[in-house]
Order: sequence, then structure tokens, then C-alpha cells
Amino acid sequence: MSKVIVGMSGGVDSSVVAYLMKAAGYDVIGVTLRTWIGSKDEVSRCCEIDEAKAIADKLEVSYYVRNVGEAFRDFVTKPFIDDYLNGLTPNPCVECNHYVKWAGMLEAASAFGADYVATGHYAKVVKLPNGRFTVKQADFIEKDQTYMLYKLSQEQLSRTLMPLGGLSKAEVREIAKNAGLFVANKPDSQEICFVPEGKYTDYIEDNSEREIPGEGNFVDEDGNILGKHKGIIHYTVGQRKGLGIAFGHPVFVKEVRPDTNEVVLSEEDAIFNTEILVNCINFMSIEDIKEGEEIKARVKVRYRHNGENAILTRFDENSIKVTFEKPVRASTLGQSAVFYDAENCVIGGGKICKIIK
Repeated sequence: MSKVIVGMSGGVDSSVVAYLMKAAGYDVIGVTLRTWIGSKDEVSRCCEIDEAKAIADKLEVSYYVRNVGEAFRDFVTKPFIDDYLNGLTPNPCVECNHYVKWAGMLEAASAFGADYVATGHYAKVVKLPNGRFTVKQADFIEKDQTYMLYKLSQEQLSRTLMPLGGLSKAEVREIAKNAGLFVANKPDSQEICFVPEGKYTDYIEDNSEREIPGEGNFVDEDGNILGKHKGIIHYTVGQRKGLGIAFGHPVFVKEVRPDTNEVVLSEEDAIFNTEILVNCINFMSIEDIKEGEEIKARVKVRYRHNGENAILTRFDENSIKVTFEKPVRASTLGQSAVFYDAENCVIGGGKICKIIK
């Protein structure tokens, strides 16, 4: 039997993965990565150890806990705080998947002599004719998680199994119910895993090692002062609600300027754009985009974005220019832009670093 490390969070998805892997004949080793413990002994929804262990005992599989708190702090929570202080909007799950979850699970695989790691993500791992690995969108698009997985390396993908890519959430819950798993009806987590209560701004205020910018000015696109904001960490591009300022008509955050501690407000049409630059690139289905080469893609600029047709070109050594076929709403610095091909496989992706026009 091939050994497989199953990342177990205590939720229904990872529990069903452990069940399916055992049913398929794998020697299953359940592993929970302990990412953090809060000041009030809270734990992340990604590492509810008691429930994960109870599922492992139910399935009669080996189970271990591995501490990855240092990596989680270095690659997830500290950059999360820094990004907001720098006027960006981060994607902590993207960084966690590459630097913490997969790194931790593959380290466990080496320790236990396992061939693969398996996760409860809704996506498919595909090996292409060119020999490269990528992730393909899940059959049930409403649960697809490929946007958060674009940073995985070829080595990580080559040793990864994702058995839920062809299942709906309802089907996963039914499998759990039929298997007698008590988490069958456990609700999905909606919040950031390390902010189980309150707001992300509370977390930043409680954990930042840097001084947090205070009140500043709301300004219009011409720099005219419109009023006072409560601090740049409270705002992100495209935001309309919770601004604390009224004009009798909707206004939106167009830009956050950390250097001047300003938040730019505009009409909605001003937050649409047709060109962006993306850096910190990771390619999956191809090795690279060469200078002078044009690649057609569908590009998502946030998790819930359906994507827009675009042309990808090499801008410089470190960045790709994305030219959209139609204007896209609220591309946001710090968020990820993920590129998909016509078969719904991930070409690659990176961080939005500049709005060109």
C-alpha cells in the first residue's frame, strides 16, 4: 500500500478525504498542522485537533500533530499585518498553502515515508502532455479553490491528491453521513482562520509590531479633501459600505495611499481598469511567458471573480502585464491575479503590483 499524509483540520472535507483514501487502499496517516494558538487559547478552524483526532480514531488511522507556528507567523500573519499597513489587501490563504500547509505536509511525508499528501480542497491535480502539473477547476464551480492554490510548486503538485474535485459539498456531506462521521453537518468556516472573532482590523491592532496609521483624509481623485477616515487598514479598493462618510450617492474606495495616509474616493466607473501588472509570479501549466509572446487567458482578480478574458505579455523580468478584453472592477494591489486556460486549468498567477489604466 502507498502511504498518504492526509491534512486533517477537523472539518467535513478533510475527514471525507481520510475516509476515501483509506477506502481506496492507502495506508493513511492523518496530520494536523498546529498553526497558532490565540491569546485566549483559541485555535484556527484549520487545526481543530480534538475533532481531527476523533475522526482519525473513528477511521482507525494513525494521527499526529505537527507544530508550524513559526512558519505561519513568518509567512502568513506578519505579512498580512504588514500588507494592510502598506495599503495593500493580502491573500493569506495563498501564502499559507505554499509555505505552511504543503511544506508542513511534505515534511511529514518525508518523516513517515509517505508517497503523497491528500487535502480536502475542491480542485483537481492534472499532469499535462508537456509533463508539467497544474490544478484544474472543480466540477462544482461554486466550491472551486484553485484561485488559492496557484502558488504551489511542481514538486508539491506532483505529490498531491485532491479527491474532492469532482464532488459537490452536498455529496461530500452525504459520504460523511453514510460513513458515520459526526462532522457531516459541521458548518463551513467563513472567516479568516486566525481571526475567529471580531474584525481583521482588531487582529492587526492587537498584534502589529509597527505603529498603526491613525486618522487621515478622504480625498477625491484631484486631491481635494472630503472628510476624515479612521485609518487606512479599515479600507480596501472597491469598498462602498462602512466608509463613515455620506454624499447622498454611492462612492467607492479607489485607492489607499499609505505614504500620505489618504483614502481616495470616486464614482464607481473610476474603479474599473483594463491593464494591470502582476509580480511574484508562479507558473503551473507552462514554464514561463517569453518576451514578445502573447498568451490568451481568463484572469480572476479575486476569489469570487468569475474572470475576464485577457492577454498576458511579459512586461519585464519580474512582472507580467494583463490586458483585459473588458474593464474589470476593483483590481486591488496585494490581491492575486490567477490565469486560466480554455480548459479551466491554471496557467499561473501572481500579486497585483500596479494598476496601469
